Amino acid sequence: MSEKRLFTSESVTEGHPDKVCDQIADAILDGLLAVDQESRVACEVCATTGLVFVMGEISTQGYVDIPHIVRETVREVGYTRAKYGFDGDTCGVVTSIGEQSADISMGVNHALEKRTRGVGEQPNHDWDAMGAGDQGMIFGYAVRETEELMPMPITLAHRLAQRLAQVRKDKTLEWLRPDGKTQVTVEYDGRLPARVDTVVVSAQHDDKVDSPTIEQGIIAHVIRPIIPEGMLDADTRILVNPTGRFEKGGPAADSGLTGRKLIVDTYGGMARHGGGALSGKDATKVDRSAAYAARHVAKNLVAAGVAHQCEVQIAYAIGVARPVAISVDTYGAGSISDERITRIVREVFDLRPAAIIENFALRRPMYRPVSCYGHFGRPELNLPWEQLDKVDEIRKRM
Repeated sequence: MSEKRLFTSESVTEGHPDKVCDQIADAILDGLLAVDQESRVACEVCATTGLVFVMGEISTQGYVDIPHIVRETVREVGYTRAKYGFDGDTCGVVTSIGEQSADISMGVNHALEKRTRGVGEQPNHDWDAMGAGDQGMIFGYAVRETEELMPMPITLAHRLAQRLAQVRKDKTLEWLRPDGKTQVTVEYDGRLPARVDTVVVSAQHDDKVDSPTIEQGIIAHVIRPIIPEGMLDADTRILVNPTGRFEKGGPAADSGLTGRKLIVDTYGGMARHGGGALSGKDATKVDRSAAYAARHVAKNLVAAGVAHQCEVQIAYAIGVARPVAISVDTYGAGSISDERITRIVREVFDLRPAAIIENFALRRPMYRPVSCYGHFGRPELNLPWEQLDKVDEIRKRM
């Protein structure tokens, strides 16, 4: 008899205070890459009632108007009126920006492999020249549960959050406000999703709408259009604004901070996480670029048929181009051994930072769209790390 278990993942809307900060950080990054593709950016943002604080280290030959980008992003999110307690026209913007550390810059610009290269040795595309911008371990994951090869709980949670924003913006539910959270609990029968056990939607709203209207509107226009009909049953619990009211939201209700929604950004808790944030960092930071590469590896492995699910770990040392370790875990159910799969990964994928940056074309403005609703999956964005372009090469080596 197969074992039944529950697994839960959450998502948040673009008006959530932490996500406001992620979007600002990535909007600044995109602006800098538009004027200088070699920009080095480590941008952190925090927000509270009436105030946005931008800090970090930026080295660039270009210029962007950071306060303008902050205000424009806040307005685009939906905070356009002072009565919300936070809006793009009246919020204060404070900046404290320094340059990238010379020690870090030296390791990125001149990797250990380049510094220790023997006389006459020829580099491979000179991808040995760039070292990782920091040490760290990064995880990628894929599973055969959805068309995107993502876990079903986080996929449904993201779609609910996106739908919540959509019906606010198109005024289907005109009483909605920008902040919101979603949560989905899926019951598994063995390895496969069997049903949705619980759906939670917390949606910020104006002070004039009553609770029954909110509940009926969210169920009719958000939950039922997103959750597959066959996954809902008489025992599925649906909780809409379980506190009763959600009038005050966004940075006016709770301070926001870049990188505080790491599990929302990745796999909803289904896979391990190395701890590094993604938003606000240029691609020389392996927290970002290698996270994309690890997803690319895991997705292609699963699509090639090595396993139902696969987790890939890549570890780096600062200033060193080549990963210090690569590990693959198929949870004991791979069609070939994990050791052999790891050898295939080393043969098929180049995981040096410079190679990742070039192969995915990461020195371009492209990051604001992934700063909310997940960096993985997202078929509507046609992301380069989501491409199944290595499946045939993997299969030839199996």
